[in-house]
Amino acid sequence: MRCLLLTLACLPFVAHAETEQPTEAWQAKGQATYIGQHSSSFRSPYNGRNSLNGAGEDAYTFTSTAFLGARLWQGGEAYLNIEAGQGDAMSGLTGLGGFTNGEATRASGNQLKIYRQRAFVRQTWALGQDTEYQASDFNQMAGHVAKDRFVLTVGNFSVLDIFDDNAYAKDPRTQFMNWANMAPIAYDYAADARGFGWGFAGEWYQDNYVLRFGRMTGPKVPNGLPIDYRIGKYYGDQIELERQHMLGDQPGKVRLLAWRNRAQVARYSDASRWLANNPGPDQQAILNVREGARIKYGLVLNLEQAITADLGVFLRLSRSDGRTETYAFTEADSGMATGFALKGSAWGRPDDTFGLAWMRNGLSKDRRNYLAQGGISFFIGDGQLNYRAENSIETYYSLQATRGLWLSAGYQRIANPGYNADRGPAAITSLRAHAEF
Repeated sequence: MRCLLLTLACLPFVAHAETEQPTEAWQAKGQATYIGQHSSSFRSPYNGRNSLNGAGEDAYTFTSTAFLGARLWQGGEAYLNIEAGQGDAMSGLTGLGGFTNGEATRASGNQLKIYRQRAFVRQTWALGQDTEYQASDFNQMAGHVAKDRFVLTVGNFSVLDIFDDNAYAKDPRTQFMNWANMAPIAYDYAADARGFGWGFAGEWYQDNYVLRFGRMTGPKVPNGLPIDYRIGKYYGDQIELERQHMLGDQPGKVRLLAWRNRAQVARYSDASRWLANNPGPDQQAILNVREGARIKYGLVLNLEQAITADLGVFLRLSRSDGRTETYAFTEADSGMATGFALKGSAWGRPDDTFGLAWMRNGLSKDRRNYLAQGGISFFIGDGQLNYRAENSIETYYSLQATRGLWLSAGYQRIANPGYNADRGPAAITSLRAHAEF
């Protein structure tokens, strides 16, 4: 709550940008976001070490970020992001596949911690004469760029900065908060515990198509913070094809993404055999069978479509091979998320947004068998498992209180938390304050 009051108190002193200039030579922007959440008590006949707290609890996160950028030469740009974050994640960030707060990976306890979030350079080469205008945004400077172009990004950034964009479900600071709406739930993209890494990404824009490809570093230990810089040995590769189209007179996009990781992770079949030979409660057998490099791969289908100028819908489908433990994202091997976002023009609030989404997350047979034996993985483990898919609904209303400040209320209902039909459903209410300056 102190962070929320600090954010609101500082708003009268926030400087807002004047009318945009055609081209920015540099930029300095910022954001601050507070999310408070409350989980009500729910049916919980038993708990494991990584169970969602059935008694109910409160949680919060606070982040504040400085976004700095400058044009270095023709087509060249450099960006640096510095972030401060703190918070207490719900149940210590355990007990769910689709976590309720996309900012929770920035939570570092009740002590505010400052860290470098991004540091990268971007080079754009024109492949044609026609241009289009890019508005100023975080890590994007205003100006004209060639419609047909090749863009290379190198340095410290997030895979999600480049891949799997979506106009209606992407940013937990302004849109849906659940991880299954922030990204494809089964996309185990390479990153450190905060969601960032080092690497490169290329983007080729041609007519109505975009081809993206890239390689990123992952963590030394699955879901750990220290990065393994041996990008030729352990890494995450991805390639994505995007097609832009018009349906009627409204824009839409279809994206198909394939990814492949090479990492030191455990196979669930090996962990299950280890448990069979070493029975006991709350066993993290996966720690004992991480030998050699394993391959993990998957596919993502991502659609967005405007229905009117104020209403848009989205759909994500994702699936991984499901044989190995989670490398860097969350506990899911398949997922579907769909929903819509509606601007408030019809009731005289064009800068407000109402959103509603439904998510279904699933586990592979190998992962289910391991958990049913009493195994514990990084995020989930109730000590036993009566498997059902984790089904959730999420809704939010974002109100623009004043220029540069949005206040949101949200609700999530999660059936079978941690994929366990013996527990739940869990109900989570959220309050969010988000400022941009």
